[in-house]
Amino acid sequence: MMKLDLSNHPHRRYNPLTGEWVQVSPHRTKRPWQGKQENVPQEKKPEYDPNCYLCPGNSRAGGAHNEDYKSTFVFDNDFSALLPNTPNEEYNKNDLLIAKGEKGICRVICFSPRHDLTLPEMEHSQIRNVVDLWVKEYEELGSRDYINYVQIFENKGEMMGCSNPHPHGQIWAQQTIPNEPKKELVQQKEYYSKHSRTLLSDYLALEMEQDERIVAQNDHFVVIVPFWAFWPFETIVISRRPFARFTDMTSEERDALADIIKQITVKYDNIFEISFPYSAGFHPAPTDGEEHPEWHFHMHFYPPLLRSATVKKFRVGYEMLGNQQRDITPKASADLMNSLSDVHYMNR
Repeated sequence: MMKLDLSNHPHRRYNPLTGEWVQVSPHRTKRPWQGKQENVPQEKKPEYDPNCYLCPGNSRAGGAHNEDYKSTFVFDNDFSALLPNTPNEEYNKNDLLIAKGEKGICRVICFSPRHDLTLPEMEHSQIRNVVDLWVKEYEELGSRDYINYVQIFENKGEMMGCSNPHPHGQIWAQQTIPNEPKKELVQQKEYYSKHSRTLLSDYLALEMEQDERIVAQNDHFVVIVPFWAFWPFETIVISRRPFARFTDMTSEERDALADIIKQITVKYDNIFEISFPYSAGFHPAPTDGEEHPEWHFHMHFYPPLLRSATVKKFRVGYEMLGNQQRDITPKASADLMNSLSDVHYMNR
């Protein structure tokens, strides 16, 4: 009887964090890496853009003026998707047309006053300032009685719908726990109740033992192309110590988080020698007043690029109507990323 070969046979992989499956079809590409370098014009951005809504001292689209900030800068989004004074009412017609008011706060975080610096190009100390601001915002917003989840994320690059090239991230803090962390909450609780250990601590131990999909690490964090990855160069950042919240981090772990973000984003830029687009964000524990011993702090990177600087993976057809699917195995993606220099291509 033929034995299943994960490098060649079509198969499904289970994502224990969400309880969902990913279809993998490695036989569709006998050469796992068919990428190519392209001469994509490198946009030279100025250090300061007088027309940028996010640069220090400038006016924003909503009419407010930015501080003349020297490090990080945070403000309430002028066109917020969530509002703190939304009525807490429900709408229900025959259990079919259902809606409910959702309170929340949306903020923008400028990583640096420099218009031309993305995270992989920033110094470690500058990224540490960003980490400290993430912690501060998580604590301040999460302490509000109607905020039960604080989602911190970044959309990098025009390909990911980023409307302003000045490097920045966002925070959406809201009344309910959003769909993706809610799935993870259910799965992590179930695993913890069975094993008295966090799901991600056991997963990390297994990945460290196999040593096939690890692409970066330091004393406190590890970056892995997860076994169940959907996006071609998807990664997950997992803390070695199982803690739940931004506010649980020691000073050394904050330093290490800044370092690991620098490591993985430099690797991303080096894949095609461009400013690599992605959506990335943290999944800390909810701020709903519960202890959450099951929750293990982690971060997701979801980059869209596939085989070149301009060829992206689309979620269409079968992936929208049936199941998530990928061709290149996670190990092949990890092998490629491990072959890259740790020095940013612009500095070589």
